Amino acid sequence: MLLFRFPLLEPNFIYIQGRLNNICQRLFVVFTVLGPSACFQAGDEPTGPQSPEVLYFKDFRVIPMTSTSPVVLDETSVLVRKGMIVAVGPSASIELPKDAMVIEGNGRTLMPGLIDMHVHVWDEAELSAYLANGVTTVRNAAGMPFHLEFQKKIVSGALVGPRLVTTGPILNSPGPNAQVNHQMVEGAEQAREAVRMQHEQGYRRLKIYSNLTRESYEAILEEASSLNMTIMGHTPEGVREPGIPHTKPFNISFLEVIDDGFVTIEHMESIVWHGLADALDDAKVRVLAKSIANAGVVVDPTLLSHRNLTEVARSNGEFLNRKGVETLNPFISETEQESFQFWSSQPADKHQDLDHFYSRAVKIFHEEGVTLVAGTDAGIFTNLPGRSLVRELGFYVDAGLTPYEALETSTLNAASALGMKDQVGQVKQGFVADFIVLEGNPVEDIQHLQDLSGVIANGRWFDERGIQGLRADAANTSYERTRERVLSGLSAQGSEFQ
Repeated sequence: MLLFRFPLLEPNFIYIQGRLNNICQRLFVVFTVLGPSACFQAGDEPTGPQSPEVLYFKDFRVIPMTSTSPVVLDETSVLVRKGMIVAVGPSASIELPKDAMVIEGNGRTLMPGLIDMHVHVWDEAELSAYLANGVTTVRNAAGMPFHLEFQKKIVSGALVGPRLVTTGPILNSPGPNAQVNHQMVEGAEQAREAVRMQHEQGYRRLKIYSNLTRESYEAILEEASSLNMTIMGHTPEGVREPGIPHTKPFNISFLEVIDDGFVTIEHMESIVWHGLADALDDAKVRVLAKSIANAGVVVDPTLLSHRNLTEVARSNGEFLNRKGVETLNPFISETEQESFQFWSSQPADKHQDLDHFYSRAVKIFHEEGVTLVAGTDAGIFTNLPGRSLVRELGFYVDAGLTPYEALETSTLNAASALGMKDQVGQVKQGFVADFIVLEGNPVEDIQHLQDLSGVIANGRWFDERGIQGLRADAANTSYERTRERVLSGLSAQGSEFQ
């Protein structure tokens, strides 16, 4: 029996017991790559996914995301060769190659593909779900060996999916937030050994967690620096002694660690817990935001992950049956059953005050100059791959950001945080051709991100029918395949399970 204890993003996490059985689903993802056609006009029958060497996107409304001020370029064309953007400008200024596949704009919008900065990938099917929703880069936040395999296959073209960035297994120490999928370390030597192990396995990014002791945490920082590895995750609190945090301070204060070189700090609720001891005080969160901004730390709020808990409670569980849940991994969903039942039985207003405060905190952080990136924690609980990111961006607009500012969190800001600011996140000459085509203008209404009619990623162009194929593939999840991978991954990181 395997015990999963996935965090549901509260200070006191709910532990979930997964009951394994021998009933395994055998579902296989089929990716069909059709040969390119020379050209198609609006109104023609759309083709499936294609890999032409040259694509000419003619007369689009382009949102290049090259500026922190909103820029929308009308009647602009984009030339792509071998998956790279070679020209952006008025059509008359760009010579049309004879071998180009031409895609007519016809009033549509072209903008960079979206980046989800916090996901949990379990199976190939989820990769299709991200592309089908315009997400062309994801950062997986709890790595296992199969993620490294996925990375190679996506780059080579053997696997269809978004660009996959991954951390190694989560580094944590025993305590209230420990989970079986964490790589547990106690003391400096174990911590150093774990970092070296992850580096040898091929990981270059580390994720750390809240139970880490001071000795373990400091050793991780030193070893990561020596190996040129980055860190992200939860800020470490140290040992959770009785009375912490309401009558005793955290062993490691939040302000101690914010200048330790985090690529991003995850989850607004974790920040409010560790930084404010859960005090829902606008003035205090503004002071905290100033400190974070001065330290130059990037924050990934993941509002959706907490919002979904409240939605399940508010709907008496009906939210668990909404459209799109077929893209959730069946093996992981089995481990979530106790959590589903718990939240379905909670009062309708469960944690609404916290939810509202997290939203206000996002606006305050933005006002104080904290750089925000968009993540969703998709892949666990009922957080849907791909669809969740559009909702997350909508929450930022509801909080008070403009649609353009919300778009920055999943393009410019995210690419910069990943160290890819010169590769993705903009429609610009010399950048990778990862972008999406929309029927409307998301600068006017962020919900136009749902009106997807085209995606290009890793040199593959998906028109409307290609997107329909991705959506069909997204439902082809596999219980057995995931179970085998997870068990193998736990073994590789030295985690014990029963």
